[in-house]
Formats: sequence, C-alpha cells, structure tokens
Amino acid sequence: MFLRYYCELPAAFEVIEARLIDHPEDWLPSLATRATRRGELLLAEVGFDLGRYRVGKHVEMCLRAPIRTPGRMVLPLTWLATGPHVLFPAFDGELELGALGRRCTQLVISVNYRPPLGAIGQTVDRIALHRFAEATIKDFLDRTGAALRVAAAAPAGDPTRVPGPI
Repeated sequence: MFLRYYCELPAAFEVIEARLIDHPEDWLPSLATRATRRGELLLAEVGFDLGRYRVGKHVEMCLRAPIRTPGRMVLPLTWLATGPHVLFPAFDGELELGALGRRCTQLVISVNYRPPLGAIGQTVDRIALHRFAEATIKDFLDRTGAALRVAAAAPAGDPTRVPGPI
C-alpha cells in the first residue's frame, strides 16, 4: 500500500535540509537513542491521537544516506515496529524536501507498507487498518514539520533550543 503526505515549512530549504540531515534529535519524534549517522537504527514513537488518547508504537527507524540535487533532497527511511513484528506493518519510504522559493520548503513523506498477516492482513487493511496507517503517517509528518519549524528558528548549536517535536 502507498501513502503520501506533505506540509510546507516557512524556512529556507538549506536551513531545513541542514536540520534534517545533521540533527535528527531535533525532529525525530521521541528519539530515544544516541545514534545520529545514516544507516544506524534510531528508536522513535509513531502513532496518532484518538480523542483524548494517543495510540502509539515504538519503531526502529533506519535513515540512509541522503540523495541531493539542487533544490531537492531525499532521505530514504524504513521503520519496523519493536517487539512482536507480526501484527504491525513495515514501512519503506522517504522524506523529501523541495525548495518552494527562498523562504518556503515543502516536506513530503512517501511510504509503501506491507500489511501484516498476508492475505488476511490485506483484507483487514482494506476494510479498516489503512486509515490507521494514514493517520500515523500524517501525525508523523505534522510532528516532524512542527519540530523542524522550531529547530530552523534557532541557531545551530543553540543550547536553549527545544529538541524534539512539539
């Protein structure tokens, strides 16, 4: 199954790109590891709000080497639920940045996922679970975008900046 979602950030492409690549602790939801280099596993929390409650799961996220072209950057990523994997889909996709002028950047997430439990999981996904996957991707990008807005407004290395998503 394929999902895509985007948001716009009121900051220059170069500023957002630097934060995304050099400072994952600034934007990765609930970063719970010291690893910051591409190819290492990072632990993040993904999910969505359901009324007054949060439905969430910790995932192992792997960020690979960015692919850069002028005004565009793609950061390949994968995530897999921690603990028993059999009930949760694995996501394979990318975060993409695109310059939309001098002071605006588009942040896009595109993912493919495989519903768990084979044919039964695909049927359940079509009936109901696809909505949960959509909500998870939207929440992840909204939180990432909010954190990148805050990080982009603070100077690099500023000890007073608030790391992590809002």
